[in-house]
Amino acid sequence: MLRNVATVLLDGLHPFELGVVCEVFGLDRSDEGLPVYDFAVVSAEGPALGTHVPGLTVSTPYGLDRLEEADLIAVPAADANVTRDYPPELLDALRRAVDRGARVLSVCSGVFVLGAAGLLDGRRCAVHWRHAELLARRYPRTRVEPDVLYVDEDPVITSAGTSAGIDACLHIVRKEQGPEVARKIARRMVVPPHRDGGQAQYIERPLPEAPCDTVGEVLAWMTEHLDEEVTVEQLAARALMAPRTFARRFQQETGTTPYRWILRQRVLLAQELLEGTDETMDAIAGRTGFGTAAALRHQFVRALGTTPNAYRRAFRGPQAA
Repeated sequence: MLRNVATVLLDGLHPFELGVVCEVFGLDRSDEGLPVYDFAVVSAEGPALGTHVPGLTVSTPYGLDRLEEADLIAVPAADANVTRDYPPELLDALRRAVDRGARVLSVCSGVFVLGAAGLLDGRRCAVHWRHAELLARRYPRTRVEPDVLYVDEDPVITSAGTSAGIDACLHIVRKEQGPEVARKIARRMVVPPHRDGGQAQYIERPLPEAPCDTVGEVLAWMTEHLDEEVTVEQLAARALMAPRTFARRFQQETGTTPYRWILRQRVLLAQELLEGTDETMDAIAGRTGFGTAAALRHQFVRALGTTPNAYRRAFRGPQAA
């Protein structure tokens, strides 16, 4: 049963990510019949901590011993999380917590602390897309999911940046106290009551830079003709290469196949149209090369873990869908 929650802070903490955990677990909402958590903000580095906001500090009387009784320990983001060393006593406390059956939750770069404690080994994890490559290099025994909002590998829950932390916190509430409690807390916070963890982070991820570029012009052409059906043979002819040579060079320079690349670009275009236009699903399917609304829905769910209608609602409200 989830009753005791602690969020542990490091110097250079990000107030927003701290506020996410405080807002979900730290407020008394008993007037609405909601559970009240025994909540504490814990310092891992002395009674007063700096933040990444100039002039703003946070002080707390609680030290790491407070973690010993927590059912859930949250680790929010901090400025130097991705580069610094962490207090060994903090890492020990996190490991002991998991061993005795507690859960740990990271928000954004807090996941690096869990990695240093060895809690990501053999598990999938979520992280802000900007940190995904570094996290994967530093902790090769984990499977980094750079696109998703959060990952529940109970007892380790990891989330991407800022608002994804809210989603992960509400997911934990829903799991422990049920959907009605999570819905009421979300209503008080004026946030969506549920977004699936597998739903993609709402970002456009540029392709990584390649050491050479022999398919760049073809990529530009493909981007402008996403509504057209093309074959590898046609693309190879544009690049003045044999099809097998083109396919091999494409894989080397983009890290994926022509089919997967154009599929990803079509989904990205669909996201833009769902966010910024009132076009019907059939019209969007035509503009993105999926052909039919059913095909659009199938590929959208497969790529992002949510439907086009749900995606549009998340951005523009129920009336848009």
